[in-house]
Amino acid sequence: MSSTIKNESNTCCAAPSVSVPLIGDDAPAFEALTTQGNIKFPDNYRGKWVILFSHPADFTPVCTTEFMTFAAMQSEFKALNCELIGLSIDSHFAHIAWLRTIKEKIKFQNMANVEVTFPVIADIKMDVARLYGMVQPNSSDSQAVRAVFFIDPKAKIRSVLFYPSSTGRNFHELKRLLIAMQTSDAHGCATPADWQPGQDVIVPPPGSCGVAKERVEKPTADCYALDWFMTFKKLPKEKLNLPAAAKG
Repeated sequence: MSSTIKNESNTCCAAPSVSVPLIGDDAPAFEALTTQGNIKFPDNYRGKWVILFSHPADFTPVCTTEFMTFAAMQSEFKALNCELIGLSIDSHFAHIAWLRTIKEKIKFQNMANVEVTFPVIADIKMDVARLYGMVQPNSSDSQAVRAVFFIDPKAKIRSVLFYPSSTGRNFHELKRLLIAMQTSDAHGCATPADWQPGQDVIVPPPGSCGVAKERVEKPTADCYALDWFMTFKKLPKEKLNLPAAAKG
């Protein structure tokens, strides 16, 4: 059921709609000022994976812990050919002041003196946030939700995640998801529930009765079927060619 609001004449009109790019769509292009200078997306990131993520506001505690965690893991993502881009509807100078405060004053878990060097977009006019559906009226009309967009080297949207403002993101899960998608692309497979690098992967279902029968009756050393439609393949971690910095 669509949401409606009433104006003073007691007539109903539709609530503001939100357009979100979906999996498989081209990632919307934009140019923006960031804490690392101007960027042109996706032109400046061709051939790389990108995690574009938004946060509700600077100088907020949950967001601060998230930025510290992402910054601490940045080398692991870079090793996986993935760049990070943050965004909130705050000013350029607010971003700078907040990131300086994080480095100079904030300690969280075993992290201190954390310097955030990935770009953070200043999006006061909400131009980029609206392109990506990060401003959702039923949540807030003045803040971006906690959104995460995985964008592949061809500038296609590969995954979209939204979190409530009260809940910090699991950045180790974001890394796992990135590795899983890269593994599927490289090896033509799927990954089962709770998959971790080095565990068995799923072979695409057979396209004919003959192949289905052969998988069940003639398993190989590295491939075995639980049933005709459910075949697993061993894929040791060394075959993933993960760089050392990404194995943390």
